[in-house]
Amino acid sequence: PDIVQETTEKIKMIQEKMRASQSRQKSYADKRRKDVEFQEGEHVFLRVTSTTGIGRALKSKKLASRVIGPYQILKRIGKVAYRIALP
Repeated sequence: PDIVQETTEKIKMIQEKMRASQSRQKSYADKRRKDVEFQEGEHVFLRVTSTTGIGRALKSKKLASRVIGPYQILKRIGKVAYRIALP
């Protein structure tokens, strides 16, 4: 019983420290974050990664460009979603 109680207390202490650390990291990240909004007609670059559908179509090489574009924004669909003119 003592070992179980000690382990439970240690787990709770670890969880509290993890919450504090996560909160500290979140506040640091939020200070640097800025909302970016685009207007119709502006031109943007698309980031190409292996996880995006566009990125899979391109061959990935170490020194390959990580962005493609510029593409024109046709319409704003949602808060962070845009329709762009792809070739």
